[in-house]
Parts: sequence; C-alpha cells; structure tokens
Amino acid sequence: MVEKSIEIVGLTKKYGDHVAVDNLSLSIEKGEIFGLLGPNGAGKSTTILMLLGLTDVDSGSVKVCGIDTTRYPLEVKRRVGYLPEDVGFYNDYSGLQNLIYIARLNNIPIESAKKAALEILSEVGLSDVKDKKVISYSRGMRQRLGLADVLIKNPDVIILDEPTLGLDPEGVKNFLQLIVRLSRKKGITVLFSSHHLHQIQQVCDRVGLFVKGKLLAEGKISSLAEQLFSKNTFTIEGAITSMPKDLEEVVIPINEVVKKMNQLDGVAEVGLSDKRFVAVSEKDVTAELSRLIVKSGYGLNHLSKKEYGLDDIYHQYFQEEKKHDQKNV
Repeated sequence: MVEKSIEIVGLTKKYGDHVAVDNLSLSIEKGEIFGLLGPNGAGKSTTILMLLGLTDVDSGSVKVCGIDTTRYPLEVKRRVGYLPEDVGFYNDYSGLQNLIYIARLNNIPIESAKKAALEILSEVGLSDVKDKKVISYSRGMRQRLGLADVLIKNPDVIILDEPTLGLDPEGVKNFLQLIVRLSRKKGITVLFSSHHLHQIQQVCDRVGLFVKGKLLAEGKISSLAEQLFSKNTFTIEGAITSMPKDLEEVVIPINEVVKKMNQLDGVAEVGLSDKRFVAVSEKDVTAELSRLIVKSGYGLNHLSKKEYGLDDIYHQYFQEEKKHDQKNV
C-alpha cells in the first residue's frame, strides 16, 4: 500500500459568502513532488494554511503524515517545513547564525544544530557566504537560505508557496533543480504551489489544476492531456512533395497514402489540403508517417510535431470553467 503524506477530503473554507476552498479532495504520496497550479486568488494559500493548522476548517478533513491538522497542529508543524514567497530573517545575523537560531527553536541541541546547519548550507550552495550578514544576501540567496531554514528540522513534507517570485531566470532554474535534488535524495514530499505553468511542468510528478477554490483536475501531465483532448495529445503537420523524376519509382496516389496514414496505429484523423497534411494521434507517430510517405514515392518538405503541454491543458480547463460559469449566470 502506497503511503500518503497528505490526505484531504471534502475540505471547505468560507470567508463570509466567499468560498475560498470548495469541497477539495486530494492525496499526495510520500516522496512525490506535487504541483498545485492556479491563478492568484484561486485558494492555494488558504489550502496551505489549513494544511498547516493555521486557519480553521469549515468542513472536511486534513491529514499530514497521518496527523489530523485540526486536532494536532503543533505535531504537524514539527513534521512539515513551510517556505512562503517572502522569508523573514534577522538581517544582522549571518546565514549560519540564522540557521542555528532556527534549529535551537526546534529544540535541536547546539552542537547538533551547528553540524546540521553547516551541512545544509553546503547542500543549498551557501557555504561560501555562511558568515556574511543576511542583509547582504541577494533574493536568490535568501530563498536558498529559506529552504535551508525549512530543512534544518529534517521535515517529512515541504510546502512551497510561490517560492520563485522575484528570482531571475537563472535563479529560478537553480532553485527548481535544488528542490528536485533534495526531494529525491532525502525522500521528502513536496507540495509546490504556483501560478507559473512552466515551473510546475519542469519539476512536478503530478499536477492539480486549481481555479476558484475547486480542483478541476489532477494527475500526471500526460494523463491530463488524455482526459482533455480525448487521448489525442499529438498534432503532426507536414508538407508532401514529389520526388525528382530520376529517383521516382512507384508513386502511390496521394489519396491512397492518406488512407494508409489514417490506418496507422494511434492515428485518429489525417487531413490533407494542397499536399499539406495534419495528423492527430494519441501517440508520437512522426517516424511511421515519414517512413510511409517516403515508401509511397514522395518526399517531405517539412515535418513538425506538437505535444499538448501544461499551458494548453491549463488554459483549456480554465476556458471550460469560464464557459460553465457564464451559462449559470
């Protein structure tokens, strides 16, 4: 049986008449990196606050590492590390001093705290600046120190709430690589909340699409694409050209070629117009299509493939939700 690090059932939170989180059910496996993706105001941060026992639950249940967060919030906080979008530190302390201080607050003995702090600072790439005051740190360095701050108590689960805001592209890349490496190395479960599509796509094992307090869909990106696009997740476009006369052998009529293309395993439909074709398929059949065209006595001017990514999936779900809301107005 797969161990669950986070189990949410029917979770609901209201602020007056506004429903911030609407009957959310979700489970995240131990060691998994799960992306909670949604626009600002979708209810992601409210969900995180309930996971941490920092705000009341109106209905439903939340368990983290098997612990009920509404009944035992302090025990949950001992097992979970939380990195918000903006981390606060004592600016007149060095990175090392800040980390040791946090360790002591978590009842880690001083000698163990020093050893753990040095090891973690090395892991997040801050050994060279460990003795510099945090006020001199860049935004990227502060975020890595924030991650070290989270790791110092050896958590089972890490929750990241928009952790890359304000970082330059290189800083984002380095931070995301660090998250994946540490999660795999230590077996830590990561909940990564963000509105950045491509960041979620780069690092997460599974994704949940969160809009207006509702989880519209969740799963691996490939399975979400299958759900949304009727399993036809590839679009392949190409242009067929005639071969030179001296190379031409037996040329099969173009209509027969299209018929054979439609018969390939995984192909849903092939359309042809002025020797340009578009094939829709549930798997990548680029090689099969090109081989069939050449064997039929033709050449290819170009061949391109599009696989639906997280941005296509997200925007499609978001548009469908908007249409649903408009119908109910």
